[in-house]
Amino acid sequence: MSRPRQPIGPAPAKGPPPRGPAQGGLFVPSPVSAGGDVVLEGEVVRITYESAESGFRVIRARADGEALERTLVGVFPPVIPGTRVRVTGKLVRDLKRGEQVRVETLLTIAPATLAGLERFLGSGLVRGVGPAYAKRIVEMFGEQSLDVLDKYPERLREVPGLGKERAAEVQRAWESHRAIGAIMIFLQSHGASPALASRVYKRFGPKAVAIVSQSPYRLALDVWGVGFKTADRIAASLGIGKESPERAQAGVLHLLFERASQGHVFAPRGQLAEAASAMLEIDVITAESAIDALAAAERVKIEKGLEDDAVYSPPLWAAEVGVATRLASLLSSPAAGRALTPLVTDALDAFERRAKVSLAPEQRDAIALAAANKVVVITGGPGVGKTTIVRALLDLFDKAGLRARLAAPTGRAAKRMTEATSREAVTLHRLLEYDPKTGEFTRDEDNPLDLGALVVDESSMVDIQLFDSLCASLPSGARLVLVGDVDQLPSVGPGAVLRDVIDSRVIPTARLTAVFRQAEGSQIVENAHRIHAGLAPHSEKGKTGEFYVVERSGDEASAEAIIDLVATRIPRSFGLDPVRDVQVLTPMHRGESGTAKLNERLQATLNPTGPSVRVGQRLYRLGDKVMQLKNDYEREVYNGDVGIVARLDQEARTLVVRFDDREVTYGENDLDELSLAYATSIHKSQGSEYPAVVIPIQMNHFVMLSRNLLYTAVTRGKRLVVLVADPRAVSLGLAEIRKGWRATSLAERLTSAVRGT
Repeated sequence: MSRPRQPIGPAPAKGPPPRGPAQGGLFVPSPVSAGGDVVLEGEVVRITYESAESGFRVIRARADGEALERTLVGVFPPVIPGTRVRVTGKLVRDLKRGEQVRVETLLTIAPATLAGLERFLGSGLVRGVGPAYAKRIVEMFGEQSLDVLDKYPERLREVPGLGKERAAEVQRAWESHRAIGAIMIFLQSHGASPALASRVYKRFGPKAVAIVSQSPYRLALDVWGVGFKTADRIAASLGIGKESPERAQAGVLHLLFERASQGHVFAPRGQLAEAASAMLEIDVITAESAIDALAAAERVKIEKGLEDDAVYSPPLWAAEVGVATRLASLLSSPAAGRALTPLVTDALDAFERRAKVSLAPEQRDAIALAAANKVVVITGGPGVGKTTIVRALLDLFDKAGLRARLAAPTGRAAKRMTEATSREAVTLHRLLEYDPKTGEFTRDEDNPLDLGALVVDESSMVDIQLFDSLCASLPSGARLVLVGDVDQLPSVGPGAVLRDVIDSRVIPTARLTAVFRQAEGSQIVENAHRIHAGLAPHSEKGKTGEFYVVERSGDEASAEAIIDLVATRIPRSFGLDPVRDVQVLTPMHRGESGTAKLNERLQATLNPTGPSVRVGQRLYRLGDKVMQLKNDYEREVYNGDVGIVARLDQEARTLVVRFDDREVTYGENDLDELSLAYATSIHKSQGSEYPAVVIPIQMNHFVMLSRNLLYTAVTRGKRLVVLVADPRAVSLGLAEIRKGWRATSLAERLTSAVRGT
């Protein structure tokens, strides 16, 4: 006996009728070719592979009227043997696995027969309900079994032997099954991809449909990788009009978020309103009204200014105020332990004997400054002896009986600090004991760090929110030493903390300029200081040097030279591995000498064959060099971390990436967190050092070129730096000193807080 087949979950949006002739439930163009559209309806036979984490699945299904099973692969809702499905997708032919259907949408529909319904319920959908209980449920309720599960689950107690607890368990499992399918169907019906649907469900859980239905713009604000255009399209399909206040407010928040991603802590109100008007195609008055409404709802914070008001997101405003208040409080509190100044001379003499070094006067002055003040900044370029100062300071802290800790913003920087000092250094997130379950730090003002002194290296990379969390965790008697190069690019996150702390003029600062003796003669160090002074770098002539300028004009000529340098000339002349030791650093993503094109060409040259997984336009191969694009605190991989693809499963579409001495697994839904890393942006290279760097500097990069960009790129190289440069572009970059500017008010807040004004 059959029953009408109804979709399980929300009805799918109506679309165009399937093309081509009907063939027993399989609709295809004639003839079927690789890449052709497929629509099939049939029953799931078995599950070959599935990942609950990524949503990627491989199943076998038999289409109506066909004897042979078909392989279906893709990201789609969980299904079980016995489930009837309606699928759209593309026919593909895999060299190893033969013909497959790459699923674009998959809707579950009710089983067509009582036998199918029995298989469906007894196939493991619900823990504790096997074939025997499934048979009893179907015998009890017949064709109405699914209606009972949907609408009258309390009636499950009528099934002989099921019991109250098991009936409740069946109900919970069924609701979970339906919720996952519902969000998949809902989002796909509004134009979202299956991968996006899986990410949305992972973020919002069973309430995803309700959340997205009521507030579709939360997709852009709360789900990583979802752009405003995608959320706007879904909002339009839900009936939200172009002129609606909700859309205007969402647009303002999106732009504020975009400015934060560019490093700005606030937006001038006039600029924000004009940008919202242009993006949303609304008038400026409507945009202004949206800003006022957001302020009234406390979703933005507005501070009055003389020329223009500043619009903050509340977390960034709180962080900026928090840093100023907490640093002022730290400065005004007495230091814990013994006074350090009387110990300096003996401690430094002992350090020089032990380390067999002779401290320069500038270095001794910096250490004396740190001894006399609770908060200090030690800044300077390469070769000025910052690391030696840190080592000497640690000896001084030891002599005073202070417990000192070392930290840095990234794992790479912490590792270098450990190697240089022979003391444990950790990332700031590990120091503050980040809890991925709550998304918060365990260490704070109520649970401060157990230390007497903290040294933070690479502090130019610390953004305003992380620095606020760090300041909140410091005990009142602690000493804080910020070490870094203020002339490098500022942090990836919002703020310019090191620059603002120095510019406040209330935090004692040692600016080191004299190149320490061990670095004298280094062409990399010399040219870094020339660039900092606005002078063009010198190129060496011999074959065993450190710094070369290869003159090329034009994007294509630059790219050709880079491929030759990385793949052939540098390995041959310097014995460096082109993948492990050589890093291309570019000012831009676009263009022939941008990261995207260079990565494609370098991959094709250095790693042309082997097992691979394709995600959109990106192809990952076994042995590829890849980079993490966002902080993932749970897996302890961070924005800018570089690793090698160590293992790859083509069918499951998963990668295992080795980062130094640890491995991290990426499912299909996580792969958009990675990019190829044969070439990467200069911004992403902050805090890293490489044996050799190759840097294109061309006229088409003009929008990004600046003196601190060139300086940051050059100081990433340890043994070799090669500029592939148009001299005009180098001159343009050296003349530009404003590009690193960011909209912040920390310097002024800190000055006022410390001086009590």
